[in-house]
Amino acid sequence: MKRRTLIKSALSALPALAVTQALGKTNSLFGDLTYGESIAPGPFKPEWDSLQNYQTPEWYRDAKFGIWAHWGPQCQPEHGDWYARLMYVEGDDFYNYHLKKYGHPSKFGFKDVINEWKAENWDPEHLVNLYKNAGAKYFMAMANHHDNFDNYDSLYQRWNATNIGPKKDLIGGWAKAAKNNDLRFGVSVHASHTWMFYEPAQGADKNGPLAGVPYDGNITKQSGKSTWWEDYDPQELYAQRHTPGLSGGDQWDWTHGASVPDQKYLQKYFNRTVDLINKYNPDIIYFDDVVLPFYGISDVGLQLAAHLYNSSIKRHKGKLEAVLTGKILTEQQRKCMVWDLERGKSNTIQPLPWQADTCLGNWHYDRRIFDNKGYKSAKTVIHTLIDVVSKNGNLLLNVPVRGDGTIDSEEQAIVAGITAWNKINGECIFGTRPWGIYGEGPSAEVVDDANPQNFSEGKNKPFSGNDYRFTTKGNLLYAIALGLPPDRKATLKSLKLNSMHYPGGIASVRLLGTGQQLYFERSTDALIIKLPDNLLEQPAYSFKIFPA
Repeated sequence: MKRRTLIKSALSALPALAVTQALGKTNSLFGDLTYGESIAPGPFKPEWDSLQNYQTPEWYRDAKFGIWAHWGPQCQPEHGDWYARLMYVEGDDFYNYHLKKYGHPSKFGFKDVINEWKAENWDPEHLVNLYKNAGAKYFMAMANHHDNFDNYDSLYQRWNATNIGPKKDLIGGWAKAAKNNDLRFGVSVHASHTWMFYEPAQGADKNGPLAGVPYDGNITKQSGKSTWWEDYDPQELYAQRHTPGLSGGDQWDWTHGASVPDQKYLQKYFNRTVDLINKYNPDIIYFDDVVLPFYGISDVGLQLAAHLYNSSIKRHKGKLEAVLTGKILTEQQRKCMVWDLERGKSNTIQPLPWQADTCLGNWHYDRRIFDNKGYKSAKTVIHTLIDVVSKNGNLLLNVPVRGDGTIDSEEQAIVAGITAWNKINGECIFGTRPWGIYGEGPSAEVVDDANPQNFSEGKNKPFSGNDYRFTTKGNLLYAIALGLPPDRKATLKSLKLNSMHYPGGIASVRLLGTGQQLYFERSTDALIIKLPDNLLEQPAYSFKIFPA
């Protein structure tokens, strides 16, 4: 089952989850676990009622734009998302690709892909500086994915990047580069679902010459004598000493058919994540989970949230500076953390800060997208950023990284396009707040789906020069045209004379980038701004409106 289907299933299961884990309760099926690590002391307790005291830090509200390196060993084959699972699904495109590139998964498994990953051309300083110049105010690195490999010097997981593959502390390198470039640093944590992710690795072909020969998902440490992985237990990576979940069950939702992790697995996950927080002091943690890790079966996620918040308060001398994002949240849970929408966005201004996360292509690097020129354009990214910010959100953009640690020429060109626009227009994005309405125009008048959700991007009307988005900074209003307005005249009905949205007078209107004062007329129908003839072509045009 592909990840999109799994997330959609979790969406439909939300009412059941809300019942089983109501606000204020932990609902752990395992009772009180004895953890090797412990929660930092402080005002936050691992309870929803306590976490409701969270306040989103101002730095995050001002930041608006972050860039993410969703980079790990699954990028080494350069064949896209969920490689470590789908290479074990007989007949799948990933399985067929793996046969041709590496050989049969009984002989060359994902552990061997990890060993081939060297990240030999990785230059974190160069990439992070590139993203800072593009306008990013925070940088996110992937600490681990469902493949269970820690990209850092992990105390609790021997299968990590300092021991195997690159033999470098990747998170440490990213963190240092972020600090050197004065960017806030975040980590994404995806390893809670390893328990189900590798289940196909326990199987075997049903057809062909190797039918019945087990894949390497069941291999043990004892088989490693005289191999490159001698003294490493593959089961510590694959985590498959359990019966798979129900056939057809929802493998993304722990309460609907998935095999439930045991206490040892939960404890190790907690220890690994606390170790990550304590070593690298991230300002942001992105959990790739419904609500929190192991939501519905354990309070591990609540424990980690309390630890992050308390650690941040201690590190910042009494001030909470940390951000924790979660998906598919109830209204009450959105008070406890920042609500994240994967490849989706809100259709309204949200009362609390939120985040849209998306990608130029696939999450893990896929060479086919480069070859087929299938990336999002700089224009699409810029329009998404403007739209999200107008609704009180931040945009987190993944720029896929190749196995060797570089980004390709198409991605470089897209980042350059984002950089150029933000250099001219960043004033209307960074440090702003939403206006009374987020926008006007055809895309705002017809909403295809009024309920924000994951994987909804691209479902609304495409933007044009007749679409506008608004942001504010102090007493200034910014109106942003998402394209060149027809006849070079921006027509803003929301700013008409005696408008309920803007009843005061307008002293002047200037074009960002040039500072040029523009001619405008204001009637009972609309504010009409005339654009100059010598206009630099841009994906969007920003007007700075001064009150009288």
